[in-house]
Amino acid sequence: MGFFDRKPADQPTETPPGAEKTSAAGGVLPQLAAAREKLKARDVAGAMAIYEAVLAGAGDRADVLVTISGDLGTAGCVKELIELLAPRYDAQRHGAAAGINLLQAYLVTRNADAAQHLLDLLFELNRPELEARLVGFSNAVAELFVSEGEAAEQHPAMHSEARISLVSLSKPVWFYGLEALAPHLLPAKEGRPRRVAFAQCAVLGLEDAAARAAQPEEPLGRLARGLPLWFAETFAASAGYEPFAAIGVTDRRHYALFSTEWVAENIRQVHDTTEGGLDYVVTGALRNRHDDFELSLRIWEVKKYRELKVFTTRWTPSNADEELKKFHELVRGYMEWKAQPAGTGLAYAAPAAPLAYVHALGSALTHFLGEKSVLAPEQAAPDTGALLSSARANPDDARAQLALVAALLRLKAQGAAADPAAHQHASAWLASPAAQAADAAALIMKLA
Repeated sequence: MGFFDRKPADQPTETPPGAEKTSAAGGVLPQLAAAREKLKARDVAGAMAIYEAVLAGAGDRADVLVTISGDLGTAGCVKELIELLAPRYDAQRHGAAAGINLLQAYLVTRNADAAQHLLDLLFELNRPELEARLVGFSNAVAELFVSEGEAAEQHPAMHSEARISLVSLSKPVWFYGLEALAPHLLPAKEGRPRRVAFAQCAVLGLEDAAARAAQPEEPLGRLARGLPLWFAETFAASAGYEPFAAIGVTDRRHYALFSTEWVAENIRQVHDTTEGGLDYVVTGALRNRHDDFELSLRIWEVKKYRELKVFTTRWTPSNADEELKKFHELVRGYMEWKAQPAGTGLAYAAPAAPLAYVHALGSALTHFLGEKSVLAPEQAAPDTGALLSSARANPDDARAQLALVAALLRLKAQGAAADPAAHQHASAWLASPAAQAADAAALIMKLA
């Protein structure tokens, strides 16, 4: 069968759910055959386009993932194999064969951390017939860790390399600066809440992550940071949870971008550096191809450093808000999100336009970290465009309005001029019945 498997060793005897519908709609096998021919002709982009279309309708089928990963691996397209499989593969759903192909790709690219994480998931399948093979892979991963350690000793990191650390936010980003002015907006936690950290999303497929991260805020990075901020804020309004958001920054005072998914060792680091520890960590992987976005969230149980659940969604500019709303509700349901009792903090409702709101949170973070000098001045321009767009797109959402107000107050404290349109919108909202209902009207005196 060669280095990469093309046939699932654990292929089900029954037709996978939805396979009949997918085949009837155009046939998966002919499409896979067409992609294979494109690989032979060195048309990798053409093959990837076919694979994307196939996976959109048949991504749950183990045989499809095995065939795609086997063909890509045999063709030497290891980077593309990882790009397609890493955010989609689920060991329990897809079985061992596709996972072994992905594992081999990690070994080829010398990604020891990702290989070890995936190997742990494959061992958890408890497949006796695969044990000898997995032990062999375990030895290969161990050798890779040893060789990387020796290389690090022989060639220590240059001082020019930026070091990454994590900024942990224990409150909604817009609440920083409003604590003394409106402490009632955040509910008090009772009992022993479950502690969960939402990590900055990795952005898959980036070949220029370091160069891109060194530039001032741009939309893709802002989205990768805004998504965990959104979920952390959501769970701040939930009874029974104490959330955190973990965002990467460098010692050069600019954001970090992660081009590979977080693995178990990263989860351990977040847990160990969070005072009081964590119960869960939620990591994310974001991919953008021609404005077609895909987001995967992985929920980890820290006690056993094991993955509990994976959720995936896709959207385009035309259906982003609809898909993000459904995804948000799905994650809340799995984690048993429950609203705080009435009268304890600002009542929660999901934003009507979540994509704009997520970008606004990312922008609010830049204002906050710029004020704290975590980001260099050139990395934190006084731009409130994303915040104003979100406030206008979510007119009935007090959080969207408060995010804009908090940013304007921050700019005022720094002596920076505010956009007149943003100032006018915020002032009008603060004078409105909605702001009075949220008991936020007192902020207008600070903004004037």
